[in-house]
Amino acid sequence: MPPSDTHPDIEAVLVEGYRRMSVAEKMARVRALTLAVQELALVDVRRAHPDADEREQALRLASRWLDPETMRRAFGWDPATQGF
Repeated sequence: MPPSDTHPDIEAVLVEGYRRMSVAEKMARVRALTLAVQELALVDVRRAHPDADEREQALRLASRWLDPETMRRAFGWDPATQGF
């Protein structure tokens, strides 16, 4: 196991809690964490490009998850020249 800054007793409590969760609860947790990561990425886009309109913000955000070819074909956005 990789080194952890979590005390082993606390780690055991966390693991046991995850084991008791239903699949739906685990999926809800994953969804919430995914949304949090996307929100943080959007904050970074807005910080780096304060004058970008909503569409540009969405494209810059999408370019962090989609490959460049998909971005070019689907949206006409080239991350290599327009950035992300």
